[in-house]
Amino acid sequence: MTTMTSAVTLPPGPTAPRAVQGVYALTQPLRGMRRLKERYGDAFTVNVPIFGRAVVLSDPAEIKQLFTSGPDLVDNLEVNLGRVLGPHSMFALSGDEHKRQRKLLVPPFHGKRLAAYERIVEEETVRELESWPDGHEFATLPSMMRITLNAILRAVFGAEGAEFAELRELLPPFVTLGSRLAVAPISKKGRFNPWRRFERMRREYDAIVDRLIARARAEEKDDVLSMMLQTRYDDGSGLTRDEIADQLLTLLTAGHETTATTLAWAVERLRRHPTVLEELQNDDGKLLDATILEVQRTRPVIDLTARQVKQDGFRLGRWTLPQGYAVLVSIALIHDDDAVFPRAKTFDPHRFEGGRPDLYQWIPFGGGTRRCLGAAFATMEMTVVLRTLLRDFTLVPTAEPDERWHSRGVAYAPAKGGRAVVRRRTTGGEQ
Repeated sequence: MTTMTSAVTLPPGPTAPRAVQGVYALTQPLRGMRRLKERYGDAFTVNVPIFGRAVVLSDPAEIKQLFTSGPDLVDNLEVNLGRVLGPHSMFALSGDEHKRQRKLLVPPFHGKRLAAYERIVEEETVRELESWPDGHEFATLPSMMRITLNAILRAVFGAEGAEFAELRELLPPFVTLGSRLAVAPISKKGRFNPWRRFERMRREYDAIVDRLIARARAEEKDDVLSMMLQTRYDDGSGLTRDEIADQLLTLLTAGHETTATTLAWAVERLRRHPTVLEELQNDDGKLLDATILEVQRTRPVIDLTARQVKQDGFRLGRWTLPQGYAVLVSIALIHDDDAVFPRAKTFDPHRFEGGRPDLYQWIPFGGGTRRCLGAAFATMEMTVVLRTLLRDFTLVPTAEPDERWHSRGVAYAPAKGGRAVVRRRTTGGEQ
């Protein structure tokens, strides 16, 4: 049982001013975390812009306790992605309202509904892979971005025709700008700043969503938007137009760039591990599932998941935290821990064969009641894309050095875009 006490006990950490720590965090995000762990241990205190005073965790037991603590003790950050995704986004909601709305949005992403979207993902994958050059090196990330964007627009938004074309043009720069604004301490005040452009794009987005809602009301379809319009709270009321618009944008933002980036990392990893690549050619699906888990462990595209302490004197493992403190879970640090994952720096999908990972230790989707709503959808997308890629192409191995991590704002991508050389397969064998 979690106990409350007024005594504060914080882990050690750097004492430099917030601005200095902020510059360090921005310029040395992953390397900086590892250095802080080496110096201070598996928990340390930082003071950085956006989060303020925060405790960073990488101990499995303390992470599990954090994820299982109720919203009266720890909940959503006061400063969160809601400022770019909207006040009705799952990222912005807390407590009972978060639980209430999450309950409505879970069904479209599980079971038979999820299986129905596989056809859309495969169609988009085949269409995109037709443009891949045979025998010439190229970056796969742009292709992965197009596949995941198109799949979400069709399966989640139910977009087609003019609305599909308009959203495909609008959303990539809109999401990119929003990702940067989410991590940059830029005020909305002032006549000329990036927020003005973001707000203009949001108005364009809302106008398109209004047309999609009107069409979904008039037609019988099986996309997520149509299900949102049909679902009801316990009191019989439905989601409002603003709730739907914010949640669609949330689902796109959480599932488009992150999934595409993981797919680019999968290509980057597999080309450097030819033994795994060869085994996948004769796989029954189990090794592919394990490979996706291992790519997410070794190359998590999101480094942090966060909570905020809601009651003074919150006891978390060895520490007692004051109200208002942020608690940041470092995904990369726990994934790199040899005590949690033996030979953690080795890419070895076989570690996940025959069993699922502990969701308090393997946490690319976050954890607890705030775990990514679209995790199952993203996993399905990655499975279908990689299965189709390996069916239709031979991925040529490389001895080149690993691609570096590159921050795209929220997600970490391979610096060269997950470069590949492929050979198209034929029904009679390989070319």
